[in-house]
Amino acid sequence: MKNTQFLFQIHYLISPTMKYVSQLNSMQSRCLFHTCLPLMNKKSTKIDSNEEQLHMKIDNKQSKDYMMHHEIYSEKELNDIKITHKKFESWHDRVAFAAVRTMRFFFDTFTGYIHESSTSKPDKKIKTMTEQQWLRRFIFLESIAGVPGMVAGMSRHMKSLRTMKRDHGWIHTLLSEAENERMHLLTFLELRQPGYIFRGFVLLGQGVFFNAFFLTYLLSPQICHRFVGFLEEEAVITYTRCIENLDAGKLPAWKNLPAPQIAKNYWKLSNDAMIRDVLLVIRADEATHRQVNHKLADVGPNAPNPFLIQTTETQTPPSLNEQQEINTANKN
Repeated sequence: MKNTQFLFQIHYLISPTMKYVSQLNSMQSRCLFHTCLPLMNKKSTKIDSNEEQLHMKIDNKQSKDYMMHHEIYSEKELNDIKITHKKFESWHDRVAFAAVRTMRFFFDTFTGYIHESSTSKPDKKIKTMTEQQWLRRFIFLESIAGVPGMVAGMSRHMKSLRTMKRDHGWIHTLLSEAENERMHLLTFLELRQPGYIFRGFVLLGQGVFFNAFFLTYLLSPQICHRFVGFLEEEAVITYTRCIENLDAGKLPAWKNLPAPQIAKNYWKLSNDAMIRDVLLVIRADEATHRQVNHKLADVGPNAPNPFLIQTTETQTPPSLNEQQEINTANKN
């Protein structure tokens, strides 16, 4: 009899707790879904009408503003993006560039990157990359590219707390860059879902790169921002070559492929936007990150954010003249 009473008391105590946990998990899942809703395709979104009325009343202004700032490009700005390369000015630059070249060697090997160089013989046949190979490269690239902005923003945030001093505007710029790279990844995931082996390599690569970048950022933020600047130079080259292949008819499956809905919503693309338009805006994003990180490396970690006055929606991507400022190596 005593055992029965004891078990009843335990059940009486646990039931409200479990009920609360269940409600909390339900609320959390709705909140996560809540933040994704503005970028999702409404036609493919299925939610209960009553639950939508209770938990998903989103202000129109809030649904547009919850994303961090990112550029919306004109057609001229998209076509003005050029391949640039910054000339070495210090040993920091040489270390950063060597790290980028080393990282790219392993990255090219893993993703099976193939491209005809300008020095290759005309009679030599080189197999071009397929759409799936490009997607494999883009997905792996963007899963790593979202790390530096978050690590740098986190490091400066913790330093501001630790030293009890202001950050002078760097944190927001770095975190918005990280979110922008993540949106690139989410866009490409609409076109291909990687398997377990690929995800395992992403997990391994992200673990190694995150810790290496974090430790290096503690020692020399200048090297890290220069590294990202050089890395974005390579990203602009990659997307430029993919667009050239698409225009040359070497990617037939993408010729009439519509842009994913998440890309149309994020970059405010037209309803008839195609995958080529997505590649153009992503390349422009990478050119913007290239410009920003080279500038941050130039001014040094203790200077105010030079882009602080451009955090409103009037911010524009780098112009041709601005791109030439970092094209000091005269790379074509």
